[in-house]
Amino acid sequence: MVTKETDGAKRMKICVTANGEGLDSEVDPRFGRCSYFIFYDPETRSVESISNANAAASGGAGIKAAEVIANAGISVLLTGGVGPNAFSIFAELGIDVQVGAKGTVLEAIRQYEAGELQSISSPNSAPGFGMKKGKGMNGGGMGRGMGRGM
Repeated sequence: MVTKETDGAKRMKICVTANGEGLDSEVDPRFGRCSYFIFYDPETRSVESISNANAAASGGAGIKAAEVIANAGISVLLTGGVGPNAFSIFAELGIDVQVGAKGTVLEAIRQYEAGELQSISSPNSAPGFGMKKGKGMNGGGMGRGMGRGM
């Protein structure tokens, strides 16, 4: 269950979606299927890298990832694309989703602090964005099977 802090003195924490651990990692434009979430506290300058356990989920990766972010007390999310299910969680909790970050996680944080990124007010990605299509069910297979071998 997703909960919001109610003590009134909510500390600002930033989350950046990334391809790896730490501030030198590249920003990953995918939200639900990014490799890592980098949590940054501007007040203490502390950094925490969390592996996204939902990146390979067959479905619902965005919702599960949104719950991780919400439960971590994040105020601002810097990413590329957020689908409708995850966005509804962020909107409900007042988490500011900003897009347009490029470069490393540290550069994205600096872009945010300089006001160079853009807040979104609705989802900007379709469900399933970032899923890799494999061979098989309509994913590029040869279409063989069910024939009689003639």
